[in-house]
Amino acid sequence: MSIKNQPKVSIIMGIYNCENTLEEAIKSIINQTYKNWELIMCDDCSKDNTLKIAESYAKNYPENIKVIKNERNLTLGPTLNRCLELATGDYIARQDGDDLSKEDRLEKQVKFLESNKEFDLVGTSMISFDENGEYGARNLKSTPEGKDLMYGSVFAHATILIKSEVIRSLNGYSNKPHTNQVEDYNMWFRFFEKGYKGHNLEEALYYVREDRDAYKRKSIKRRVNEIKVMVEGCKRLKLPTKYYLMVIKPVIAIIVPQKILMNYHRRKFRMNDNPL
Repeated sequence: MSIKNQPKVSIIMGIYNCENTLEEAIKSIINQTYKNWELIMCDDCSKDNTLKIAESYAKNYPENIKVIKNERNLTLGPTLNRCLELATGDYIARQDGDDLSKEDRLEKQVKFLESNKEFDLVGTSMISFDENGEYGARNLKSTPEGKDLMYGSVFAHATILIKSEVIRSLNGYSNKPHTNQVEDYNMWFRFFEKGYKGHNLEEALYYVREDRDAYKRKSIKRRVNEIKVMVEGCKRLKLPTKYYLMVIKPVIAIIVPQKILMNYHRRKFRMNDNPL
């Protein structure tokens, strides 16, 4: 299929203080086997050379890369909404400025949605890595339902490819303060509320850069927002009362010792303390 006959993919990327990783992230998009794409980056008032790096790539790839910047720090959700305003693709994909997409990521995700019209979104498994190498994998339920959200997020946000008309029907990401840092979680509740369907590919097509203690940085404020989104989501999906009990999970995460959280985290993501 020629490029002009391929559905267009708009990759949206909010960038903030990621000068050490941004070039590698951008190159992972440029090197995709799927060629009909545009990358839209919005700088959220970085204090380093992030914006300068992004603009240099936009200058070298004017047909594919667009860069805008916020006048003040807006946080991720509103920043991604600004990217959406400029997106012209049939599909919207996500990527973060410190992560990597496998070279055939877009090709395989577009192929899935084009071949399975009943689905509106496709995510993938992903590999966690740091300066010492790969150390864990995250695999999610292949075809989740709305009720599964009460046990945690059902899509790895940065891996998704979603139909443009679907994310626009959801009015993008919420700007409400209680969805800050959990903007994707809030969106999935609204996604299922409208009757949309999503799927997760078992193959890991995305590499997420995070240190092995990243879970420790989830603040109490984020946990509180998570609880608010869960309660609101339960109402949206009209779930039975028993599902409200699952708000105990983020509460436990606030109060339990970090050592216990660490052991749980390592089991969940199948971490290897001695990566090859």
